[in-house]
Amino acid sequence: MHLKGQAKTGWVISILLLSLLLGACGSKPYRPTSQAGERQEVIEAARNMLGVPYRYGGSSPSRGFDCSGLVQYAHSQAGIEVPRTTGEQYRAALPLNRQALRPGDLVFFRTHKHRYVSHVGIYLGKGKFIHAPSSGKQVSIASLKDDYWRKRYTSGGRMF
Repeated sequence: MHLKGQAKTGWVISILLLSLLLGACGSKPYRPTSQAGERQEVIEAARNMLGVPYRYGGSSPSRGFDCSGLVQYAHSQAGIEVPRTTGEQYRAALPLNRQALRPGDLVFFRTHKHRYVSHVGIYLGKGKFIHAPSSGKQVSIASLKDDYWRKRYTSGGRMF
């Protein structure tokens, strides 16, 4: 009789653990069923910000953008909610290798030696990405083939 109770308890625990694991999968903003139109909206919103000045902590066209602020803003224009900081965006994104990148995906870089990811941009296709680079610069397009970015590239990520 005691063994039957233990077996039943084991099944209950297994079901609870499985429920918790499956529930955690739904906690990310990743939406695999998104339309190609949403990707294009994100890209167009970012392109419309070309020339806007970099501003640390900036997240609007009127005040300027930092890299993650531009990513968040462009996604919000397409009705997609993404976290605010580069680290949060990295953790929320579905990881991708470089060959799997599609326009609208995120590209992450290590520009500070004490952080694994410290910069983010939006992939445009054909090896190009749009980003808010750094102080004194403006939202611009860069190439993953440029030595600076090629050496600092860490991974890609998909938010939708």
